[in-house]
Amino acid sequence: MTPFITDSAIIEIASKTMWVSLQLSAPILVTALVVGFAISLFQSMTQIQEFTLSFVPKVVAVGAALLFSGNWMLHTLVSFTVELFDMVPDLLA
Repeated sequence: MTPFITDSAIIEIASKTMWVSLQLSAPILVTALVVGFAISLFQSMTQIQEFTLSFVPKVVAVGAALLFSGNWMLHTLVSFTVELFDMVPDLLA
């Protein structure tokens, strides 16, 4: 018996995967973007060009974003993985 996987099933899995990856990366990327923009604005207004002034606050903010959204991110990833494994018998039938 050969598995019969349709194009639509592959596209559905790929689109769900991209959506979940977008959801999981959004809190970290948005936090880094907002903090980076704020620090860059501050540096341009004060003419301070110090590397650690932009790096350290971003690291702290991304760490805080991971602490606040980490539980939700883990739950989203686990539920997606369970959903993906539940789809395997339907794909091979």
